[in-house]
Amino acid sequence: MAGPIEQFEVKPLVELGTVNVPVLGEQLIAITNSHVAMTLAFVAVVGFLSLATSKNSVVPGRMQAAGETLFGMVDGLTSSIIGHEGKKYFPFAFTMFMLVLSMNLLGMFLTFTATSQLAVTLTLGLISFLTVVVIGLVKNGLGFFKLFWPVGAPLALRPVVGLIEFVSFLLRPATLALRLFGNMLGGHVALKIFAQFVVQLGALAIATGGIAYAFFGVAALSMGMTVAMTALEFLVAFLQAFVFTVLTCIYLNDVVNLGEGH
Repeated sequence: MAGPIEQFEVKPLVELGTVNVPVLGEQLIAITNSHVAMTLAFVAVVGFLSLATSKNSVVPGRMQAAGETLFGMVDGLTSSIIGHEGKKYFPFAFTMFMLVLSMNLLGMFLTFTATSQLAVTLTLGLISFLTVVVIGLVKNGLGFFKLFWPVGAPLALRPVVGLIEFVSFLLRPATLALRLFGNMLGGHVALKIFAQFVVQLGALAIATGGIAYAFFGVAALSMGMTVAMTALEFLVAFLQAFVFTVLTCIYLNDVVNLGEGH
């Protein structure tokens, strides 16, 4: 039986040839299970939103109600965290939320979870980080750097506190990426281990018989844990998308309302 880590291995499905990349050398170009998982997530988001908005009615159906619930939740986040300008940044926040949520949820049904790959979550973190930097520079100009000069701190401590703020700001993509990556990786590993217990202990009891039939009780307990962890993983899949969006909105608020907070 495959080990619990094998589910995270990126495997080429269709090889498209190789290219010679400077420094890195010869690299294989291929469509991998990671590409397929991310593409399916994108298609799922587009399909869901298309169905949710295809038949708008005063009394919404199930798909429309689900779409409006998610739309209203993210809209409420941007407005409450960023303020009156939150509407401007709603499309970005909603896109990130839906993309992360769909990759998380699809990982519960596929043999590969895109958000269990650090390269994927770090890319999402960098997208959020660069968006915040660009918006900060466009909106505030050189005043953007006031973010690293805390006027509320004593003058003698401002350089030290400012350096800490600067390092913290640079680490934001890593914190966004590691939080999402760690939760999805750890949850799927634990789920796979308990699922393997069910199969292996049950097979051992059948193969050896006698007192080994006692392993059926342990296998049943593992089965219960597997069901419980599956439910928990669905909840975590939603919560991690929600947390990713909340933190993105907080980072946007730092630069959008820079003049008010500094």
